[in-house]
Amino acid sequence: MPHLILEHSADLGQGHDLQALCDTMWELVVAHPSVTGPETVRVRTIAATASRIGVEPQSFVHATLLLLPGRSDEVRQDMAQMVLDALDKEMPEIGSISVRLDDLNPPYIKRIL
Repeated sequence: MPHLILEHSADLGQGHDLQALCDTMWELVVAHPSVTGPETVRVRTIAATASRIGVEPQSFVHATLLLLPGRSDEVRQDMAQMVLDALDKEMPEIGSISVRLDDLNPPYIKRIL
């Protein structure tokens, strides 16, 4: 049940196709061996309307990868590094790229068609 939330500096959408980025990141996560099916993966972006970071340029992407409990530390590390490497490849000019893992602890409920 991976969810990938990409928080980013507001100007990122001016130079990047954010839908294409979501599609690329979705395909990457779906292809990971620990993911059970594409219907479980969610990727979305959230623009920060205001921000300040300690590096230049003042652009950033912070990925939060939400996972259901049960994956080993090695798999979790692999998934986080995979996300970081992909974001770096897609946007090498971004001032700061970071990834945080968090658990989707029960109760996690959903409804899909």
